Amino acid sequence: MSTSTADIPTPDKAVRNVIVLVLAQAILGAQMAMVFVVGGLAGQTLASNICFATLPISLIVLGSMCAATPLSAFMQRYGRRAGFLLGTMAGAAGGAIGAYGLYLASFPIFLLGSLITGVYMSAQGFYRFAATDTASEEFRPKAISYVMAGGLASAIIGPQLVKVTSQLMVIPFMGTYLAVIGLNMVGALLFLFLDIPKPAKASQELPAGRSRLELLRTPRIAVAVICAAVSYALMNLVMTSTPLAVVACGFSQNNAADVVTGHVLAMFAPSFFTGHLIARFGVEKIVGLGLLILASAGVVALQGVELENFFIALILLGLGWNFGFIGATSMLASAHTPEERGRMQGLNDLIVFGTVTLASLSSGGLMNCSGGDAQTGWASVNLAMIPCLALAGGALIWLVMQPKETA
Repeated sequence: MSTSTADIPTPDKAVRNVIVLVLAQAILGAQMAMVFVVGGLAGQTLASNICFATLPISLIVLGSMCAATPLSAFMQRYGRRAGFLLGTMAGAAGGAIGAYGLYLASFPIFLLGSLITGVYMSAQGFYRFAATDTASEEFRPKAISYVMAGGLASAIIGPQLVKVTSQLMVIPFMGTYLAVIGLNMVGALLFLFLDIPKPAKASQELPAGRSRLELLRTPRIAVAVICAAVSYALMNLVMTSTPLAVVACGFSQNNAADVVTGHVLAMFAPSFFTGHLIARFGVEKIVGLGLLILASAGVVALQGVELENFFIALILLGLGWNFGFIGATSMLASAHTPEERGRMQGLNDLIVFGTVTLASLSSGGLMNCSGGDAQTGWASVNLAMIPCLALAGGALIWLVMQPKETA
């Protein structure tokens, strides 16, 4: 199958697509910070059992996990633009149903809205992969890094919108979910400027590539998936409980929003140079650094429950996620062919968000039901990081020790 001139990646096209995706990450991505700040607090007011307070956040991640494979296949067939527009429709629908659930004081309807919001979360997860579609090998890690850096703006926009909207209406948090609808309507216009060709279909001249099992048996791919899953799951495990822990330890909802703002800023601010660090020092070293920083976040959190402990621990958590997750994404993007893109990226996000779902489900139980007070619950959340970090660290060391041709 021949490739048309229009489909050949060019530097100008790559830069234009990265700009669109950065703006999408900034504007549309703000809704994720919003629902993660208020989801557990709203759930705590609606749930009959406080152990299920973080279930709305867990269902967002579950929805993302379930949508990852079909959404990736949809993009493989119809293109990135169609997939991302579908994501914005799901984000708006999730916000509307969530607001309706709050209006009725119905926890099941609120959970349904959260589940549908997960489809948007899954689509947003593919922004980082879309940045590589028209990028050169040299520009690829930088493109991923720049797109992730768009989250820096969302880290400011999202929590600040929560402060303005959470108590704007008689029903708490309803204004936040209505604002989510508006963000999706505005953000959808950005994708009209996205120019990413659809992947070529498999043929005798262009084979379909490796099966899913063959891809997962590739050492570099396997370790990339493990490190991405652990980095994202631990970030979600701790962040999901943070607003509950901050409020339970005597601080205000605004304090909780400020802590989450610091965390999300730390998640995305390093993205301006993460790609350059990967290019200079190698992806394995950056992923390893990310895992070490995640471990240090847990150590700080275990030292106490003063507001500064929350700020420092959550900032370290964001930094560790950035290096671990962007590094693992870069590692994965260089380990498969374009024909394997839809298959591998969908499988990766299925595994990653499946792991994140388990972490999110565990977070509320560990925080609210593992001890007699908030401090004990918060300690349980952070101690749960240890086995996961051991798994990812061991896998990364194993990869580094493999012969180059085997890896």
